[in-house]
Amino acid sequence: MDVLRTLGLRRTPQSERADPRQRRNAAGGYAFTLDDVARLRRFLVLGVDGGTYYAAPRELARANAEVVARMAVEDPETLVATIVEVSRSGAAPKQNPALFALALATAYGESAQLALAALPDVAQTGTHLFLFAAYVEQFRGWGRGLRRAVGGWYTAKEPDALAYQVVKYRQREGWSHRDLLRLAHPETAVPELKDTFDWIVRGSLGERTPRLVEGFVRAQQVGDASAWAALVREYGLSWEMLPDAALGEVAVWDALLDTGVPQTALLRQLPRLTRLGMLPDLGGRTDEVVVQLTDPARLRSARVHPVNVLVAQRTYASGRSARGDARWEPTRKVVDALDAAFYAAFGAVERSGKRTLLAVDVSGSMTQSISGLPITAREASAALALVQLATEPSATAVGFTTRAGSRSWREGVLAPLRISPRQRLDDALRVVDAMPYGGTDCALPMVHATEKQLEVDTFVVYTDNETWAGAVHPHQALAEYRRRSGIDAKLIVVGMTATEFSIADPSDPGMLDVVGFDASVPSLITEFACGL
Repeated sequence: MDVLRTLGLRRTPQSERADPRQRRNAAGGYAFTLDDVARLRRFLVLGVDGGTYYAAPRELARANAEVVARMAVEDPETLVATIVEVSRSGAAPKQNPALFALALATAYGESAQLALAALPDVAQTGTHLFLFAAYVEQFRGWGRGLRRAVGGWYTAKEPDALAYQVVKYRQREGWSHRDLLRLAHPETAVPELKDTFDWIVRGSLGERTPRLVEGFVRAQQVGDASAWAALVREYGLSWEMLPDAALGEVAVWDALLDTGVPQTALLRQLPRLTRLGMLPDLGGRTDEVVVQLTDPARLRSARVHPVNVLVAQRTYASGRSARGDARWEPTRKVVDALDAAFYAAFGAVERSGKRTLLAVDVSGSMTQSISGLPITAREASAALALVQLATEPSATAVGFTTRAGSRSWREGVLAPLRISPRQRLDDALRVVDAMPYGGTDCALPMVHATEKQLEVDTFVVYTDNETWAGAVHPHQALAEYRRRSGIDAKLIVVGMTATEFSIADPSDPGMLDVVGFDASVPSLITEFACGL
């Protein structure tokens, strides 16, 4: 054997470095690393709850916190601007990472002032403010700047808007509005705000206390369904403003639906409404609820994140809560409406018209949950692929892994992913769940297309980037496909975990790394495929 024949620049085993810029990933393979801005966005969108297959949650959290701290010192403007953009755009299914990053940024010099000024943009609800307060105490004390920023969160709001926040989101993480007001000591010349502050701190209603606060107080003093329902209609109370006993009454929910249940709240309350018999197959409130669930304008204005619709759909269709302590018989129309709402939550996605191969990494490392939600990375990947399949007439989907039990786990397994937007979401995701687990070889889609002489304009690979098992690196496999086919194919890598790695070569203008389950991903894929 001529050992020199084993070396080259076109084919390198993934267990070896193919490029000086690559680093060893957690699985033992080599991949490119992201810059801090790209890593920050992954963290803000995907979070670290549940960790990854290879990293414990705290280990992953520490690695991402180091990125935030480094940017707070070296590039505070970009750090805070990215936090605000991700938060306000609704790109992430949870606000916790953005609030954590903002709190950490307040502990570093120049970034502190920028972060505190951005507090109202990121802490958009009372719950967000409580989470921020809990996080910020992990990094600093309550100096004048922090007290002023928190006080400003209260005084900048219109009286009715503040009343809504303080009676809907009353306490969390060991904090209440009373605690924060006593720390911040906000000053205002607005009589309605003064009376609201006085009620929060002392419990006394004044002449100018907003009506919503009056309605909330009255709701705690009555004890029958008709009285609660009347107060909902008179004051516009939401379900969070009512005593627990009221939430088991059909009359109360009739009143809430009549006055309008916000889109996110409606998603969460579907099981309760079904158990109460309000969403039957025929009649009841089913048809109007279905219309609201599938209304694209409502989904956009409420900034409902697609992953939250997906979780709601899977939970509702299962007929039982995650803890198993509540059960219901799903209503077919509601399940169908949640399917439609998932696609609608992405907004209008233009088709690229390109020949597209959607490749879902179904390896063992993709069985980890995303953001601590009851959905795995590979299920989320398949759901994203469904959106592209619904958009692109020339798209096909495959799943890939390496065969467990084979020599060194390096025998590639790539098979058609028999899913379709015409299926119900939970049925389509069961197809993915049934596929075999194995090792990760992210070069397989390009290798497969080369061997089968497929005509592909755009490869879209959904993965955690922990590739290690292949005989050639993904970027080398793409280069080989381009040479053999004569097609200047592009590669879009959809990262599904908040790690620092990517299989995309950052110096190749035909490769792009995006963050999985950012609601803008389908549109980004279309734009990049079209060269925009």
